[in-house]
Amino acid sequence: MAGETVLVIDDSPTILKVVQLVLTKAGFRVETAPDGEAGLAAAREHRPDCILLDFVMPRMNGYQVCRALSADEQLRHVPVVLMSAKGDQVGERFVKVMGIVDYITKPFSPEAITAVVQHTIDKFGRRTGEADDRPEPLLRGDRSPEDDDLDIAQRREALATIRDAIAETVGARIAALFSLADAARDDDDARDSYVPTDADAIEDAARSALDDETLRDLLAPARALFDASADEWVLSGNLQVVPIAEVLQLLDAQRQSGVLYVSRAGETVEIYFRNGAVDLAIAEGVPEEFLLGRFILEADLMKREDFEGFLEARAPGSKLIGSQLVQLGYLSADDLTVALRKQTTELIYEVLRWNHGTFRFRATRDMPAQAVEAALGLDVEGILMEGFRRVDEWHLIEREIDDFDTVFLRNEDAVAQMGRGRLTREELAVLELVNGKNTVKEIIRASRMGSFEVSKMLYRLLSIKLIRRRVMPVAV
Repeated sequence: MAGETVLVIDDSPTILKVVQLVLTKAGFRVETAPDGEAGLAAAREHRPDCILLDFVMPRMNGYQVCRALSADEQLRHVPVVLMSAKGDQVGERFVKVMGIVDYITKPFSPEAITAVVQHTIDKFGRRTGEADDRPEPLLRGDRSPEDDDLDIAQRREALATIRDAIAETVGARIAALFSLADAARDDDDARDSYVPTDADAIEDAARSALDDETLRDLLAPARALFDASADEWVLSGNLQVVPIAEVLQLLDAQRQSGVLYVSRAGETVEIYFRNGAVDLAIAEGVPEEFLLGRFILEADLMKREDFEGFLEARAPGSKLIGSQLVQLGYLSADDLTVALRKQTTELIYEVLRWNHGTFRFRATRDMPAQAVEAALGLDVEGILMEGFRRVDEWHLIEREIDDFDTVFLRNEDAVAQMGRGRLTREELAVLELVNGKNTVKEIIRASRMGSFEVSKMLYRLLSIKLIRRRVMPVAV
């Protein structure tokens, strides 16, 4: 041991002090930083032999720090050890993903942290620009434009091959039809047989030329090229072990493209990523408040009676509601984007609250048409900031409203004394639905607002004592 430099990045002052004391006594030179931004600055200044990195921090999380280190030619070879309160679970899932060399679980003993640091430095040492032994990230976020151009060129070549093959197959069948017609004109015996040569006959010949078996043969050479770069399951796990926020941050940091499926108890939300940004989120089995119609009406993009009339006239199994509304002239493309943006963010805010369930991420570039057309390009960090704020509010609200079957009563005297002028239009609408009979669930449904907004308003009305919880009689 020759006084190697170790940089410790953690937002806990206690952890910083403890690790600094332990490693200094072990003979290391220790630098500390309270967050990711300060850690990067310290790394550039001190060029450490090893970095101990916290998993969750403000300002810059562990994923973002790793990404910045990998992009820095002077720091990309510095070995990083992940520190996490869930190290034995999170580490197994994400160490290889991020290219981190090792992990250690908090709380750790002085002997453990010293051993991990010494082992890491002995194995990887100080490297300056050499190829190192660090694991390559499973989720690559560093594709060059040349890589993308090559893929596009390969796909265009495959499509051109398919096009030429189809043209040759159909052309041969139609040419055979005309040859048959010519032969019939010269053959008295064939004149009595029906040899169609009009446009309908040509169309029929073209269709018959592309039967299912022929199409499979034509598409086979290109299928492997498309499939090889398309569907690949690269992440999956349990929300009780890995919160969905950390998965979203990872996909953002690695600039991933693909589909993230988040499921619990019959509800599934699909989040479509393109280069780390969210293009669209859709859902199945979720409450009505997350359906597109709510956001169209909330934004005053359609009159309620027009929307309800549209729903009544809409044929079962017809195309997606948003595209159909645009096609019929009820909405403009920009209007639809506004509604989809709101729906997508609300769905992500909702899954941020889920503390149980599963997630799966499929890396692919082949997105459904609805995601391609939406192309919202929403910033994950911005969504998470608002989402975390809402989650914090939910924790407060749930102390008072922990059951959507709860019934509230209006305090009429308090309402009369305070007056209704101090309430917003939405709060007044919710207050009117508090009648001693409606449950919170029924108020949400009747108000056509989201559960978060309604619960937040009920919480405020409770706090200023305009409503109170109805005490249900106890059965004797």
